[in-house]
Amino acid sequence: MTKQNIFDQRATALADEEQILDSDLATFDGDQYDREERAALRRVAGLSTELEDITEVEYRQLRLERVVLAAVWTDGTQEDADNSMRELAALAETAGSEVLAGVVQRRSHPDNSTYLGKGKAHELRDIVVAEGADTVICDTELTPSQRRALEDVVKVKVIDRTALILDIFAQHAKSREGKAQVELAQMQYLLPRLRGWGESMSRQAGGQAAGGQGMGSRGPGETKIELDRRRINQRMAKLRREIKEMKTSRDTRRLSRRANAVPSVAIAGYTNAGKSSLLNRLTGAGVLVQNQLFATLDPTVRRAETEDGRVYTLADTVGFVRQLPTQLVEAFRSTLEEVGDADLLLHVVDGSHPDPEGQISAVRAVLADVDAADVKEVVVVNKADAADPEVLDRLRRHEKHCVVVSARTGQGLDELRALIAEELPRPSIDVDVLLPYDRGDLVSRLHQEADVIASEHTSDGTRVKARVNADLASELAAYAA
Repeated sequence: MTKQNIFDQRATALADEEQILDSDLATFDGDQYDREERAALRRVAGLSTELEDITEVEYRQLRLERVVLAAVWTDGTQEDADNSMRELAALAETAGSEVLAGVVQRRSHPDNSTYLGKGKAHELRDIVVAEGADTVICDTELTPSQRRALEDVVKVKVIDRTALILDIFAQHAKSREGKAQVELAQMQYLLPRLRGWGESMSRQAGGQAAGGQGMGSRGPGETKIELDRRRINQRMAKLRREIKEMKTSRDTRRLSRRANAVPSVAIAGYTNAGKSSLLNRLTGAGVLVQNQLFATLDPTVRRAETEDGRVYTLADTVGFVRQLPTQLVEAFRSTLEEVGDADLLLHVVDGSHPDPEGQISAVRAVLADVDAADVKEVVVVNKADAADPEVLDRLRRHEKHCVVVSARTGQGLDELRALIAEELPRPSIDVDVLLPYDRGDLVSRLHQEADVIASEHTSDGTRVKARVNADLASELAAYAA
């Protein structure tokens, strides 16, 4: 083999390596440090919980819960009911369970006692026995009496959609603020659902020797359920105080950005629509990306720049879902205020979802609850590489400000960056100033924060014509040309 052939082979190998490296960088999603931690506990299906030897307790692995889904179809089309059941199945799998079967009953309204109706509840019991399930999940929020009555029929644990979503949030919350918000939402849900054990758990006040009040105070005392309610109320009050203190810190950071005239862009949308992937693509944030509902809960704020050098912040928020529990909306209100105070909202929609219009409606309903409906909105249809072209065309026609992207392949990201730069607020006050050469700091601020129209170096200093914001205009007033 000649030296020329060896050189050609090496050149070809280097070109192949560069092509592979470029393709890897194109799909790089940042350092996924959270992925290893979340996968540290491996769930194994089909393991029995019956122990033959007590020494197995410390070494057995976690068994998946086996669940059956149940829903009442009251309005809408059958496709809507099927989409809702598929979403409930995805939520159940995210929470760590194995979905065995699902049943849907067509009714004008749910039964007031057993949700499904007594006959269908007994049929559900037969399905639970046949499948070997240990949990039933209902696709709505049950009243305490409905849950108890259905449990009495099916003889296994019954939970509703709200409890399921709260459980997922409890698993995925990592920050101190996120954990406090989830705990507050769980206690708000639990408080009206406490179950007592009758008079056997009551406590008598006792006589004076026992530290009581003596005559007139004996008899049924504070019951265990009353004690639990009081402790939960005390804990909720403490959590509200802690969240309020954390909100002060968040407001301080937000005001600091406002004082420095840094525009803010918020990313909101349905869960698993690709918000974290989009944030990683635009800023390299390295936020956890996983094909899972509510994979990330804690908000992330990152710095970004437009093509012309203007700095802005990009904030990722918690995902939304149909019938998002009101307890979560109230608990996460301080976090969702990032959306209400933003200058621009990127509403991310999953273009490959069977019902993207339903996602848009659900998200806008939650945004209206947190007073964020008036923020300037751009609909970002993600997952264009997996979506039906007809669906993408339909969304383009229906939504006024719409851009189609793929965070996975990079399609449409340049168009999105240009649209962000166009929609961000610009300075509106025209100034014409002559700045001395010893005020280079003001010249630097003009180039960073303002739209510079013309700049000229003269013998007396730098003459600049620009559009600035009100704060900078007041500082430049003394140097008017």
